Amino acid sequence: MGDFMKTQRIRTFRKNLRRIEREIVSQLKDETTCCGVSLAQCHALLEIGQQKQTTISDLADTLRLDKSTLSRTIDGLVRIGLVDRVINPDDRRFIRIALSDQGISVYDSINQTCDAFYANVFQYIPDEKHDQVIEGLGLLVDAFIRAKNEASETCSPAECSLSK
Repeated sequence: MGDFMKTQRIRTFRKNLRRIEREIVSQLKDETTCCGVSLAQCHALLEIGQQKQTTISDLADTLRLDKSTLSRTIDGLVRIGLVDRVINPDDRRFIRIALSDQGISVYDSINQTCDAFYANVFQYIPDEKHDQVIEGLGLLVDAFIRAKNEASETCSPAECSLSK
């Protein structure tokens, strides 16, 4: 394939990514607004809910956020009663976080809202393509992570700070 065709394919890919980004951002705003939490809080709640209990450090790795940013998000969730801090009685420095009863309720509500919306989205995709779409998205996310990791390993600190 010639360079022109490669460039056109990449630009079409980027255009489609921008389109999907706009749709996803719009949907995420709707999802979190209905549940009364911010987008960052929504992502944290969903990850904590899936893991049942975790640490801020592990959650920061999963969400690809720095600990201080995530810590502020968790503080907000603790303040509004959606997340509990669970202190290890053997080592008080070791704190896990988990959803409170109210947090579980919000977690369930977010999942029900999202499940209903995305079930509707899947109605517009032929049944035999569902697994292909899911697999393709997984491959795309993994490729993004690998490319981002590779870029951060190869650029100087000054170059990396400019790209963030």
